[in-house]
Amino acid sequence: MSTVRFLTGITTSGTPHLGNYVGSIRPAVQASLRPGVESYYFLADYHALIKIDEPARIQRSTLEIAASWLAAGLDPERVVFYRQSDIPEIPELTWFLTCVTGKGILNRAHAYKASVDKNTAAGTDPDTDVSAGLFMYPVLMGADILMFNAHHVPVGRDQVQHIEMARDMAHSFNHRYGEHFVAPLAAIEESVATLPGLDGRKMSKSYDNTIPLFASSAQLQKLIANIKTDSRAPGEPKDTEGSALFQIYQAFASPEETAAFAQEFAQGISWAAAKEKLHARIDQEIAPMRARYQHLMEHPHEVEAMLLQGAIKARAVATPFMARLRQAVGLRGLAVQSTSGAAKAAKSASAAFKQYRESDGQFYFKLLDAKGALLLQSTGFANPKEAAQVMAQLKAGGASALPACKAFIANVADAAGLDEALESLRAQVA
Repeated sequence: MSTVRFLTGITTSGTPHLGNYVGSIRPAVQASLRPGVESYYFLADYHALIKIDEPARIQRSTLEIAASWLAAGLDPERVVFYRQSDIPEIPELTWFLTCVTGKGILNRAHAYKASVDKNTAAGTDPDTDVSAGLFMYPVLMGADILMFNAHHVPVGRDQVQHIEMARDMAHSFNHRYGEHFVAPLAAIEESVATLPGLDGRKMSKSYDNTIPLFASSAQLQKLIANIKTDSRAPGEPKDTEGSALFQIYQAFASPEETAAFAQEFAQGISWAAAKEKLHARIDQEIAPMRARYQHLMEHPHEVEAMLLQGAIKARAVATPFMARLRQAVGLRGLAVQSTSGAAKAAKSASAAFKQYRESDGQFYFKLLDAKGALLLQSTGFANPKEAAQVMAQLKAGGASALPACKAFIANVADAAGLDEALESLRAQVA
């Protein structure tokens, strides 16, 4: 069985809260324990620079998030656990991806569009207070993912767009320079992808409605008491639908516990009693981790040592991979370039398939002869993997594979030249 790579990161811009825990930390730690899984976890401190200009806050948050992951059970011996800024190959890859990513794609990014819409509504310039860092955020995230060719990225539903953008970047780079990147997939736990905060909106530092992950039991109880509820009195049936209190409980409870809690809602449990049950259920899971968290917060040198060891492991992958990418895009030593000229000329003198994506969102391929003239044009495919499979079938089967692939061919420009080109490609495969 081949190894599956998971990758996840948290921006070091604040204190970890329960939403971070159920939406990212807990599922990521669970994933790291599965057989056949290779896990990468990083502290996204480059991302923090986009919205935080307080150096001490970024440093403190980096320690808090690292300590949270470790206290939650992350084993740095089993996984690759590193700080984003310790991997210099990541900003270099960001530039490579910037050069193959259309501005139109970035224009549609949620965070950028939200800022533009806010400015437009206020009657100011659409790009007021919008930094290039905010605009380029999806490319940096793409580099985080593609540097280690992650197969799955645990994210909330609001982050799925960034994974789709990373897929587009991978396909765009691969189309130009050959197959180097795996197209990642978002991994979402539907029931806990987004946790509501104290006011019922998504739990977020931006809304100031969070419950710190390692608040003391007394602090946790006080914050839970502030969760927004309706005015229904004890004894009146209460709705679970739309209840922030119930949704938070569900994220920590078993299906049986959740069903029992829903029954109590229907029977009219008081809000005070419901909040006490929520406090007890969260504390049951978090309390055993608090001592480990507090120890690490008091001994930051231990966390630093683990992160530096993780950076060594991460760079053992990133450094040689980046060297191959530099070679692929043409950033080569001159001696290497001159000796490879003959091979390059030979390669360019043969027929070749080209895969690409059109504005309709469909993927296509075409076959060109040695002079670049069109021999064959495909129909559209919903995803690039399907197009690649048909190309592989034609390469391996030559002209004899044409009948089986007829449904995927929109146009043949030169039948005789096509047969000759396909037989040549088949011989190369053989």
